[in-house]
Amino acid sequence: MGHTEIGLERTPDGRRLVVAREIAAPPDDAWELLTDTERWSEWGPSVRAVDASQRVIDGETTGRVRLPGGLWLPFEITSCVDRRWTWRVARIPATGHFVEERPGGCRVGFELAILASGYAPVCARALGHIEERLAGETS
Repeated sequence: MGHTEIGLERTPDGRRLVVAREIAAPPDDAWELLTDTERWSEWGPSVRAVDASQRVIDGETTGRVRLPGGLWLPFEITSCVDRRWTWRVARIPATGHFVEERPGGCRVGFELAILASGYAPVCARALGHIEERLAGETS
């Protein structure tokens, strides 16, 4: 656990660059962390605050996120099924987020458009934060 993998994979949205990590935590705990808007700033390096229509996202959640520097951008969740959610930020398709069950834990990852590969290091950092938060909850 703790090793970040980066590679091209087929996703429900086509071929994407996937940044993922196996984490020794229950998949439900990881999913809860990823879908709780009040916790996004705990693990998302590019999220400083969230103002959402509801705390736990579903396929109809909307709101705004505050980026480093204070800029607020609108977002909408475009899909939220089977432990996978996608969104648009400022009307632009952004990262997909997923949790897959694995023996002894789960695989958590982000899906990026290939042209957004420069964002992969930010996603890798987020996975480290997610792993730290989940380890703290299970110890």
